[in-house]
Amino acid sequence: MRVLLLDLDSTRPDHMGCYGYHRNTTPNIDKIAKEGVRFTNYYTTDAPCAPSRNALMTGRFGIHTGNIGHGGTAGDMRLEGEDREFFDTLKTDSLPTIFRQEGMKTALISPFAERHSSWQFYAGFNEMYNTGKTGGESAEEVTPTVLDWLDCHQGQDDWFLYVNYWDPHTPYRVPESFGDPFKDDPLPEWITDDVLATHLESIGPHSAREINMYDNREQPDFPRQPGEITDKAGLRRVIDGYDTGLHYLDQHLGKVFAKLEEQGVLEETVIIITADHGENLGELGIYAEHGTADQMTCRLPMIIRWPGLQSGHVDEDLHYHLDLGPTLADLLQQKPRDSWDGQSYAAVLKERERAGRDYVVFSQNAHVCQRSVRFDDWLYIRTYHDGFHLFEKEMLFHLADDPHEQHNLAAQRKDICKEAVYLLNEWHDEMMFSMKYDVDPMWTVIKEGGPYHAKPADLKRYLKHLRNTGREAGADQLEEKYAEQLK
Repeated sequence: MRVLLLDLDSTRPDHMGCYGYHRNTTPNIDKIAKEGVRFTNYYTTDAPCAPSRNALMTGRFGIHTGNIGHGGTAGDMRLEGEDREFFDTLKTDSLPTIFRQEGMKTALISPFAERHSSWQFYAGFNEMYNTGKTGGESAEEVTPTVLDWLDCHQGQDDWFLYVNYWDPHTPYRVPESFGDPFKDDPLPEWITDDVLATHLESIGPHSAREINMYDNREQPDFPRQPGEITDKAGLRRVIDGYDTGLHYLDQHLGKVFAKLEEQGVLEETVIIITADHGENLGELGIYAEHGTADQMTCRLPMIIRWPGLQSGHVDEDLHYHLDLGPTLADLLQQKPRDSWDGQSYAAVLKERERAGRDYVVFSQNAHVCQRSVRFDDWLYIRTYHDGFHLFEKEMLFHLADDPHEQHNLAAQRKDICKEAVYLLNEWHDEMMFSMKYDVDPMWTVIKEGGPYHAKPADLKRYLKHLRNTGREAGADQLEEKYAEQLK
């Protein structure tokens, strides 16, 4: 058995051809999607990078692992403490151990563990290769390692290979020599002139006027990404930069698939294609970042092509990314681990039976502190720290009518908000009762001064930038709201 898991950082599904995008960004992925099962409502439990991947690999929500941010106490996973045995639970319960239990070699090609000092990410792998730039890699620096690994293991049929690609991650870094494949393609229709004009007035890091988080500086090493958007040309630069990154990695995946085909094993290899999070490209006024608990940051692609199981199927039910571990264990006739929070959807892959959830809750605590509930066609976002964006405490969007989150209906639909808060409280009760700790790590983040990427020192320099760019009103609002932090 051969299993290839492709973790494509910052990949939002609606910019992929197989999910209906109007640009031909992902032809190689699209081909795999036609041969497998594609999931349309698949979510990370915890965004962004570190919390998401650690939740996936442990099979546990961030509220349980403790890792929900990128710094401070919440930047690390909790220790098991006095209950720890000779080995901790990751020795048997991490995602790669599912395949090790089958006698397979497990290998990782990724710099992620070093990028976030998440060394537990290595648990369960026999072999780890760090591509060396802590997430700054382009595909041409990753693919040779993948091809070499496949060459070294040609003829072997007992491996699980996990590979990270980073090209859609901000700042957009595809080499200039690749050209501009989408320069003549239309931009997404939803960003009209009026919508863009509204975005140009937005306040907050990674808004249109400060793509560089707290200012509008350009980065000479990344010419595809502007420091700010002031017009449609700047908008095109961002959208094309992201889409080119996605297309570039897809071209490199084509090389990986071609290698497997050359070896005569492509058709019999299990291929799983997913991401750690998506990317906001105008939603909530944010560009080139994954800093909220919204649809665009937390919805993931998930494509599973498993020879002998279902093909050409689309599943529209709600799932978490940490449901992958229980699903794989189920398919391999293993028992689920006691520590896992996920549930199997193997029935979808085997018989096209429904195996989704009634609702899902996802969180963001690195750029903002938010928890959100997705149920039916509704997305409810509750903000505890707005990361200097002036978000309302409650935001409610009807995704069927408003997929890009332009119309907050919280004031008009208090009945739906109350239902969402009930579900959020039910989830929170379940989480707190199912762990030995008495602290919700989100409150630790808040008490330690706020999200790692939104500290008081950041606000002080951001206020100067706002006033220097003629947006005194926004600066005054932020200064009033965060007066205590600025003392």
